[in-house]
Amino acid sequence: MRLLLRYVLPLGIIAALAAPATGQPIRVNGQQARLAIRQVTPRALRITLTPRGYKNDFPYSPAISAGLSSGPALIDLRAFSSPIQKKMGSLLVKLSNDPLTITITNAQGRQVQSLVFDSAGVVHFATGDRPILGMGEGGPQPPRGADWHTLPVQYDRRGAIDSMQPRWQGNAYGSRNPVAMLAGTGGWGLFAVTPWMLVDLRDRQEGLLIPRKLAAADSIPQNEKDQDLQTSKGLPPVENSAPGLYDLFVFDAGEPALLMKDFATITGPAVLPPKWALGYMQSHRTLRDEEQMKGVVDTFRSKKIPLDAVIYLGTGFAPQGWNTPQPSFRPHPAVFKNGDIGPFITEMHNRNVKVVLHMVPWDRDSLPTLEGSIPAQRGEALRPGHIQPYWQQHETLVKKGVDAFWPDEGDWFNLHERIKRHQLYYQGSLFTEPQKRPWSLQRNGYPGIAQWGGWVWSGDTESSWKTLEAQIAVGLNYSLSIGPYWGSDIGGFYSSNETTGELYARWFQFGSFCGSFRSHGRTWRTRLPWGWGQSSMDPIEDRRPPPADALNDARIEPIVKQYDELRYRLLPYTYTLAWEARSGGLPLMRALWLQYPHDTVAAAIGSQYLWGRDLLIAPVFEKGATARKLYLPAGDWYDWWTEEKLPGAQFISKAVDLSVMPIYVRAGAVIPLDTVRQYAAEPVSTPTTLQVYTGANGSFTLYDDDGQGQDYLQRKGNWIHLQWNDREKTLTLKPGAPPGFTDVPVKRNFRIRLAPSGEMKECRYDGRPLTLHFK
Repeated sequence: MRLLLRYVLPLGIIAALAAPATGQPIRVNGQQARLAIRQVTPRALRITLTPRGYKNDFPYSPAISAGLSSGPALIDLRAFSSPIQKKMGSLLVKLSNDPLTITITNAQGRQVQSLVFDSAGVVHFATGDRPILGMGEGGPQPPRGADWHTLPVQYDRRGAIDSMQPRWQGNAYGSRNPVAMLAGTGGWGLFAVTPWMLVDLRDRQEGLLIPRKLAAADSIPQNEKDQDLQTSKGLPPVENSAPGLYDLFVFDAGEPALLMKDFATITGPAVLPPKWALGYMQSHRTLRDEEQMKGVVDTFRSKKIPLDAVIYLGTGFAPQGWNTPQPSFRPHPAVFKNGDIGPFITEMHNRNVKVVLHMVPWDRDSLPTLEGSIPAQRGEALRPGHIQPYWQQHETLVKKGVDAFWPDEGDWFNLHERIKRHQLYYQGSLFTEPQKRPWSLQRNGYPGIAQWGGWVWSGDTESSWKTLEAQIAVGLNYSLSIGPYWGSDIGGFYSSNETTGELYARWFQFGSFCGSFRSHGRTWRTRLPWGWGQSSMDPIEDRRPPPADALNDARIEPIVKQYDELRYRLLPYTYTLAWEARSGGLPLMRALWLQYPHDTVAAAIGSQYLWGRDLLIAPVFEKGATARKLYLPAGDWYDWWTEEKLPGAQFISKAVDLSVMPIYVRAGAVIPLDTVRQYAAEPVSTPTTLQVYTGANGSFTLYDDDGQGQDYLQRKGNWIHLQWNDREKTLTLKPGAPPGFTDVPVKRNFRIRLAPSGEMKECRYDGRPLTLHFK
C-alpha cells in the first residue's frame, strides 16, 4: 500500500542538527542510515542517505561538477524521534521519522516537495496536478503490435512508469537517454542521482522512485557484440550502489529559469561552442573521391547556401567512408589521394569549411574502459582504457587539420564511461590545440556533459511526419534535464514512403531553430539542400528508399536556403543564447513553461517552443498543411513574416504554405540581425540591425567574442546592454558586462529599425552609453 504524503507540523527550529543523535534510528531500505541535508543554492538542497559503514559523504557521480561546493551538512542525523524543522536558504525543511519524511516549503509557504522513504527503499514524492517534464532524451517504446505513427506524442511524462532503460531506439523518439531529473511545472524539481531508479508517474498525485534491482549481469561490462542486450550499458557501475544509499537534489522551481541555473551549478556550467558550430553542417555518407566531396562544397558556395562544416561518415556505416573500415584512424586510400587527408582538409579550409570526422571506439579488447583525465593527473596509470593514450591516437588527424569529431556508437559503455567520452573529446582537443574551442557531437548524454562541451543528437529516427512532431518534445525534455545543445537528423535517418521534399523542408525549418543544425540520413543526397530538385537520388542506401516521384521538386531548395540564411542572420541572437546557456544554464530551445511558469496552458504544450526568450517557434508537422494552430502566451506578439500584431493568452490559426513556419516575436523584444554570411566567421561590413518590436518595454544584452578562443573562461568578452523604453521611444546602448567580468570594448555600427513602423536610425557604438530617440 502506498504511503500518504503529509505535512510535518513544526515543533521548533533546531539551530544545529549533527550526528550522532539520540532517538529512533533512521532506517531506509532495511538499513540504518545517516541523513545529511546541505544547501547547494538558496533554492536547492542536496539530500544524502548513507548506510552504516559507508565512509564517504556522497556516492561518486561524474554528473556532479567537481567544483560543486555543497558546504557542511546543516542537518546531519542518524536518529531522531520528534518532528523537527530547519531553515536552509529560502527553504524550510521539516522532518519526521518512521517512515523518514522530508517536507520542503519555500519562503511563501508553498510546499515545494515532500519525500517519503519507505521500508522497501522506494521514494514517494508529490507530483501535483500539473505536467512533469524532463527525464532525459527520448520517449516510450510503443506497445507491441501498435502503429506508433498513430500514437500521441509523450511530452508530459505523467501517466506511465518509465523503466529508465538506456537504449537505442528508432521510430519517432530516437535514442533513449533517461535521467531522473524531473521538472514539475507546479514549481518543483527533483534530480535523483543515486541509486538508478525507475520512475512511476501512473498516480496523478504521488510519484515513486523505485531503485533498480541489480542483476548478476549488471557487473559485467557490455561490448560491441552484445550491445543489443539491456544489462549494464548506460547504467552507473554497480559498485556505486548500495542498499540504503541515496543522493538527491530538490529544487524550488517557482521561477523555472532559476531552476536551470541551479541545475547548471550542480552539473557544471556549459562551455561555449565555437561559433562555427552554430552554423549549418552537411553530413555525407557513401563517398567516392575528393572531387565529389569538393564538388558538394563548391555547389554550396556557387548557390550561396551558407555552410560551416562538412561531416564524413566512416566505412562500415557506409560502403565507403572517410576511413578504412571502422574503427580506424586511417584515411581511405580510395577516397583520398595517396591515402593522405591533409591536402584535402587544406582545400576545405581554403573554402572556409570545417571538417568533422565520424569516429567509432575500439571494442573492449583494445579499450577496456574509459578513465582518467587529459593531461593525466598524478597517480593515474597510462594503461589501456586511459583517455590520454586513446586521444593521442586522434592527434595525427588533428595535426592534419581535422576540426572536430563525431564520436558514434559506444552504446555498450556504462554511464560513467559515456560521460567520460565527452570529457575525452573536450580535454583531448584542448591538450593538442589549447587556444581552440573543442566541439563534438555524440549519441548519448546525461547531466554533466555540458561542462565538457556535450552536444547530442537524437539518433537513428525514421523519416516520417510523426517523428518530426515527436522530435519537438524530445528536444524540449532533453533541454530541461541534460544540457542546452541538442538536435536531430534533419530529414530523419531511415527513409520511408513519407520521405519527400515537403517533409525535408519542414524538418529543415525546425532544424534551423535547434542547437545542432545538421542534415543527415540514408540515401544521403536527398539530405542536400538541392537534393529534391534532382532527377536521381543515387546512391540508394535504404531498404525502403524515398518515393522516386518525389524528385524534381523545384520548390524545396529556395525554402531551405531561406531558413539557412535566417539562421545566419540570427547568429548574433543565437550566440548570445549560447552565452546565456553558459552563464545561466538556460537552453537555446526553451519550453514555454520556462518563461511563462504561471500559464497552465503553456506548460502543457510540447509542440512549439521559444528560441531564447523572445522568439516563438511553431514547426509544421502535418503533410499538406495550410494552417498551423498555435498558442501565444500573455502579452502582445508580432508575426515574424508580416509584422502583424496580435494579443497573447490565446490560440490562433496561422495560414501557412510550404515556405512558412510560424515564428512570433514578443513585443518589447530587441532582436539583433546581421546580413547573410556564407559561413559564421565571414567578415561583413554592413551594420548589425537591431530590430525593436514596439508596444512594450524590453531589453537584451548582446554578447560577442572572437568565437573560437578561451578568453571567455577568463571572464572576458563584449556585452552591450540594449534597453527599449516604449513610452519615451528611446533605445539606450551601454556596457553590460556582468559583475566580475571584463568588458572588452569594440566599436560597432548598428542600424536600428522599429517594427512595425519601419522607422530607422544608424549609430556607431564605441563602448560609451548612447541613447537614440524615435518619433
